[in-house]
Amino acid sequence: MPAAVASRYARALVDVVLGPNSKVDSDRVRRDLRSFEQALSDSLELGNALASPAVKRPRKRSVITKLAQALDLSPVAKNFLLVLVDHRRTSELSDILLAFERIVDERLGRVQADVVSARELKEPQQAALVRQLEAMSGKKVRLNLSVDGDLVGGVIVRLGSTVYDGSVRGQLDALSRQLRAE
Repeated sequence: MPAAVASRYARALVDVVLGPNSKVDSDRVRRDLRSFEQALSDSLELGNALASPAVKRPRKRSVITKLAQALDLSPVAKNFLLVLVDHRRTSELSDILLAFERIVDERLGRVQADVVSARELKEPQQAALVRQLEAMSGKKVRLNLSVDGDLVGGVIVRLGSTVYDGSVRGQLDALSRQLRAE
C-alpha cells in the first residue's frame, strides 16, 4: 500500500481518537489494533479469509465482530477494523498502525525512542533514560526497547533521525578509528 493511503486511514482514525469531544484512549486503541494484528499474523486461515474475494463481506464482518469480542477490543478499534474489511485493507493493517502511532505521537508532542541494549533495562534505568531523553528533546518520550547481546554493554538510542551510540562496541569502534587515524 502506498504510504499516502496508509496515512489517510491513520489520520482518519487519529481524528476520531483525538477529536475534541473524544473520550477514547489512544494507547488502548493502539494496543487493541496490535492485538488484532498479532491474531492476524498468528492465523494464516484468518488472513486468507479476510483477503479472499470468495468470502463475502457480511461473513468477514461477522468474523471481525466475534474476534473483537474475544479479544475485548474497544468499539473504536472494532469499527475501524470493520472499515478496513469493507474497503479490503485488512492486509495493510501494519502500515496503517505505524502511521497511526507516528501521527498520534506528533499530535500529542511525543517522540518514540528506539533503544537497543545489551541486556534488558530495569524500570529505574528506563525511567532515567526517559528523563534524559525528554530533557534533550523537549518532548515526551516513549521507549521502544529491544535487546542485542552482541553489544557487550551500554545502549544505542535512535531519537528521530539522530543516533546516540553509548554501547561498548561503539566506543571500541571509535577508539579503533582514532588509533588508525594517528
